[in-house]
Amino acid sequence: MISPQITEGEIPYAIPSVSKDCNTWYQIHGPHPSATNTRPILVLHGGPGIPHSYLLPLTDLAATHSIPIIFYDQVGCGRSTHLPEKKHDADFWTADLFLRELDNLITHLDINDNYDILGQSWGGMLGACHAIRQPAGLKNLIVANSPADMGSWLEAANRLRSRLPEDVQEVLDRCEREGDEASEEYEKAKMVFYERHVCRVVPMPGDLAESFRQLKEDDTVYMTMNGPSEFNVTGSLKTFDIRKEVHKIKVPTLLLNGRYDEAQDEVVEPYFRGIEKVKWYRFAESSHTPQLEERDEFMRVVARFLGHTRIEH
Repeated sequence: MISPQITEGEIPYAIPSVSKDCNTWYQIHGPHPSATNTRPILVLHGGPGIPHSYLLPLTDLAATHSIPIIFYDQVGCGRSTHLPEKKHDADFWTADLFLRELDNLITHLDINDNYDILGQSWGGMLGACHAIRQPAGLKNLIVANSPADMGSWLEAANRLRSRLPEDVQEVLDRCEREGDEASEEYEKAKMVFYERHVCRVVPMPGDLAESFRQLKEDDTVYMTMNGPSEFNVTGSLKTFDIRKEVHKIKVPTLLLNGRYDEAQDEVVEPYFRGIEKVKWYRFAESSHTPQLEERDEFMRVVARFLGHTRIEH
């Protein structure tokens, strides 16, 4: 397998309520799409505030199918500008902030007329919001492991949590009741859930561990918009609900989730009911990160949906 060329850079992102200069970091695997007129996949990471590293397996598609893959870290995390002074400022950290950043990135990379989006978890929610606006250049949308509303997400998460060992549930309940979610005890109990429903590969793959390491260094966005954990959502995303708008998504859309996913079938179903041109694939042995858990199958499903043919080197 030949490694694709890698290009990276930073794009200025002006935020009126922030006095300092802000930048969005990006990295392209494969030829620059504007130079080759090749439609790229723009990858939107989850969290919010969990950097792109755990999605790096998608570079397989650049190597095997010559698809340009564009990663970027959303403002507030990873290699983009951090804004810890905005922690707990729910009026600042909004979906619109990230939609404007996405538009800015697309314009700067000169791909306005021709691009696909793959969004994972929160990234799928963001990608769906972008598609609802019907941008002319968006050709295909992949919504991976994402809810259309947080109410159904929390219902599914609580059901999965209720199946954890009783001693683990006791620790989670007590720490949340006492506001002790930052403790090592809570972290250890949380990982029992994560090993069942976030990533079932043990030990945790290095790319995911790196994303979590960076999240631990700066959890500003995650804590403000999500909360202490995947199943304890207390932030501004708690009221997220686009179920009545998904019918506005007109591009061909692929929905992905895993059998053991936090995004259980009922969480994904509103997209399937509401979008006209839609397909849905569930990975039999995966939870929330099938790009890590069933890597080869994930790439095959995505490439087939996008109509790409494998390149033999």
